[in-house]
Amino acid sequence: MPQSLQSLAELAARVAELEAERSMTLRLAQTDSLTGLVNRGAFTSGLCERLDKARESGAHVALFVIDLDRFKNLNDSLGHHAGDLLLAELGRRLREDAAPGELIARLGGDEFALVSDTPDVAGRAERLVNALGQQHFIYGRAVSPGGSVGVAVFPSDAQDAADLQHFADMALYRAKSSGGHRWSRFDAALRDESERRRTLESELRRAIPAGEIEPWFQPIIESMTGRMVGVEVLARWRHPEKGLLAPAAFVPMAEELGLIREIDEAVFEAACARTAPWVAEGLIESVACNVSPRDLMDPAFSRKLIGRLSKTALPATALTVEITETFLLQDLALSRRHIERLAAKGVNVALDDFGTGYSNLRALMHLPIQTVKLDRSLIDDVGRDARVSKLVASMLQAARSLGVRIVAEGVETEGQALFLRSAGCERMQGYFFARPMPADAMEAMLREQNAPIERLAAVG
Repeated sequence: MPQSLQSLAELAARVAELEAERSMTLRLAQTDSLTGLVNRGAFTSGLCERLDKARESGAHVALFVIDLDRFKNLNDSLGHHAGDLLLAELGRRLREDAAPGELIARLGGDEFALVSDTPDVAGRAERLVNALGQQHFIYGRAVSPGGSVGVAVFPSDAQDAADLQHFADMALYRAKSSGGHRWSRFDAALRDESERRRTLESELRRAIPAGEIEPWFQPIIESMTGRMVGVEVLARWRHPEKGLLAPAAFVPMAEELGLIREIDEAVFEAACARTAPWVAEGLIESVACNVSPRDLMDPAFSRKLIGRLSKTALPATALTVEITETFLLQDLALSRRHIERLAAKGVNVALDDFGTGYSNLRALMHLPIQTVKLDRSLIDDVGRDARVSKLVASMLQAARSLGVRIVAEGVETEGQALFLRSAGCERMQGYFFARPMPADAMEAMLREQNAPIERLAAVG
């Protein structure tokens, strides 16, 4: 063979080799390594391509999203390797059960998806639920976690891939909320809910700069004297049409949308502006503000808070920042940095939800935490359940021995208040004393409380 032809042949062979490598790399990049199914990225691209073709042909496309019902229990009982084996087996069964042309993917964790043009959406969904409920043998043990399926169909339910996935997820959530091991299709009720959420989202984005999210206050009572010595700041949305909305109506959505930080900052600044004169006049000693877990995960959180506080008239020593006990254990190193930085500036730190299952007295010994707030779930049964009463009494004693102030929240009855006072709880708050109220009402109560003192001072 002439030299030139040999060189061309070698070049062609090298090109073919590089093309094969490129194809292999591309295939690996689009494949879930555990199940061999396509991964989330390739699935999203494939779904968009199928919808484009369906628009041209007038066909319909059904999206099934799949989630195992008790996968966490399997991981906890048999270990994560057993969970991986189950996912791999499930991937194999879904692939073998697939009809020609169906696209199957593992989206991540124990979530899968299937795209089909079948006209029998209900029948296909039932088949998936039955397949998820079949027994699998892991380490010789029969397991059957079962699963739920949510379905949305193009173009009747959604016009693009993003909405189709969102609506299928909504249907899946309804199936799981109904007990699992079933399927649900997106329908008019879920569409109404989706529209309501979109409207609420738009209104919430407008409400924050408009100042509609405002601070409300619940008094904190000194047990021995019954005096209001502090307030806890709580957010309320004064909606122009729906009236006053409690946090449960908007905080979860704010967290989903990443707006919770803006709400926290707006409420914090408004609360500081309103309470600073109360502190200056001696009407209260402290102002307690909750911090969202998302804020606490920010390494710069404490510095930012100190910076915002410095722009207000509220003294650092009058501010109490409440952090949850679960976050304390989730990232102890980051918690320590935040707590020590705040304490160095004079800010008090309270451990909220204390006693909800993690009670970490060790943290109270080694961190500058000045206050613990007993969770309302413990307070419900004090004074009437002997075991709970003994537990709370021992927690109060342990905290007192460490020099930590104790606040009981959720006090709703006189019996609870009397028990807590006799057990040495220093401060309390709850509906028995007062419900959360707007700033004007709170100020009026504080001034009424201090009126006798002011009159005595005037006489003197």
